[in-house]
Amino acid sequence: MDSSSSSAVIIIGAGISGISAAKVLADNGIVDLLILEASGRIGGRILKESFGGVSVELGAGWIAGVGGKASNPVWEIASKFGLRTCFSDYSNARYNIYDRSGKIFPSAIAADSYKKAVDSAIQKLRDLESNSVDDVGNGAELHLTAKTPIELAIDFILHDFEMAEVEPISTYVDFGEREFLVADERGYEYLLYKMAEDFLLTSEGKILDNRLKLNKVVRELQHSRNGVTVKTEDGCVYEANYVILSASIGVLQSDLICFRPPLPRWKTDAIGKCDVMVYTKIFLKFPYKFWPCGTDKEFFIYAHERRGYYTFWQQMENAYPGSNILVVTLTNGESKRVEAQSDEETLKEAMGVLRDMFGPDIPTATDILVPRWWNNRFQRGSYSNYPIICNNRVVNDIKAPVGRIFFTGEHTSERFNGYVHGGYLAGIDTSKALLEEIRKDERENESKSFLLEPLIALSGSLTLAQSDAVSGLQKCEVPTQLYLSGKLGIPEAIL
Repeated sequence: MDSSSSSAVIIIGAGISGISAAKVLADNGIVDLLILEASGRIGGRILKESFGGVSVELGAGWIAGVGGKASNPVWEIASKFGLRTCFSDYSNARYNIYDRSGKIFPSAIAADSYKKAVDSAIQKLRDLESNSVDDVGNGAELHLTAKTPIELAIDFILHDFEMAEVEPISTYVDFGEREFLVADERGYEYLLYKMAEDFLLTSEGKILDNRLKLNKVVRELQHSRNGVTVKTEDGCVYEANYVILSASIGVLQSDLICFRPPLPRWKTDAIGKCDVMVYTKIFLKFPYKFWPCGTDKEFFIYAHERRGYYTFWQQMENAYPGSNILVVTLTNGESKRVEAQSDEETLKEAMGVLRDMFGPDIPTATDILVPRWWNNRFQRGSYSNYPIICNNRVVNDIKAPVGRIFFTGEHTSERFNGYVHGGYLAGIDTSKALLEEIRKDERENESKSFLLEPLIALSGSLTLAQSDAVSGLQKCEVPTQLYLSGKLGIPEAIL
């Protein structure tokens, strides 16, 4: 157990935001920092696991926004360190829609249904904007008209994956519309370790620096104008001048961390208005592949009467040839439902869907992997999802500091929330804001010291009794007392 220690800055959370924030501080000479991570690893919602003989990404899996005029910073880091990726084209999925009898909907019907869904969603969004409705929810109002299985399936793809908006998505506008799946045995998290190498002591790919402390679950933050006291679940206490809190929006909405004094109402109200998206990728390993393959067959869709019921599928042959792995993605309500049941029940449901599409004779999966992001108390979801029409004040209030506590994470990125590069850039922005605050404090302290120097020098000429009297005064009272004692004239006392 660590005894109480003091640092210039404590960073809570070693995900992409926490690591990028720490790197900026270190690059600017703030080496007296400490990173407290609740789990036994760095990475946050970037997490790999070995499954079926390959490395799969349970959390963030794509580098979205590539090929535009500006370069995506995460893509730059991935390219620098040779991270293996594969191009993914979601647009082909709408032409691989299976009904419950295993037939694929004709491409003309699928294309027409998709166009109608897009046009309808955009029109409803514009209507909401023109009516000046504030803080509309995360899309439930937009898919009430979807009724048939194909309409429900396309609606799911449109809103839960492509996230249609009235205005184009900032990621694609700024960085390009291409997306690349991470397919590297070292994992997406390899990029975080390479970033950490720049400022933390490492050896053979392992971080040895004692400024990173794993398995430190922060439960309480006591903050005042003088600093922040951090208390962890194992009874340790840490002191800092400032704290950068990179906990997810789901954790901020939970009761994991207690703030003393409590966060102001404007802060908690803003945090409560941000939706949490739960995104569950279920991996299935088979003895052999029985599904269509090819670059235009990477994704396929199951049309069911229940929206989001094992709808979106991906075959991993493009990323890992011969792996015989399928991935099905669930979101929100379906994610929470599946997290609460056994993996055996989930496997039974998934196999029922696959046999609807490909027939009763396909083999049963030999293994299944079901991540549980919602029930993970250190994450409580997958990423932030702001209301479709959201007052900018909500985002600004969520990322605004409270005293000496600064907030970061993908949820604090106004333009790129929900993306890895959003988290990366948020960490950089937060550290820059903190550095400016630190420099401001230093300037104020230097100014105070400059004003007090003549008084301190003068106090040395006072008698012992006079010195004792001066030491008992507040700094602002010293000039007044010296004037009254006849030691200084009015101008000198004022200075």
